Amino acid sequence: MTSDTVISIAERGIYMVLIICGPLLLVALVVGLIVSIFQATTQIQEQTLAFVPKIVAVLLGIVFFGPWMLSHMLSYTNEIFSNLTRFVG
Repeated sequence: MTSDTVISIAERGIYMVLIICGPLLLVALVVGLIVSIFQATTQIQEQTLAFVPKIVAVLLGIVFFGPWMLSHMLSYTNEIFSNLTRFVG
């Protein structure tokens, strides 16, 4: 296994992490922005108001995006394992 192969596998892994986590991070960002605007307009500075909606939104995002995320993870895992036999032995 050459260094180019290792770098390619690591690069693809980082790309997959960004693709898989991206939708959940975007959901949390949008909900956090909406809650922040709500807190600024009403001057309610409750700490739990910032976290609870984000947690609920991310859980709903996992339910909604879960099958898509799982299919991407499984395809990447199959790709890694199929390429592993080529590099070992």
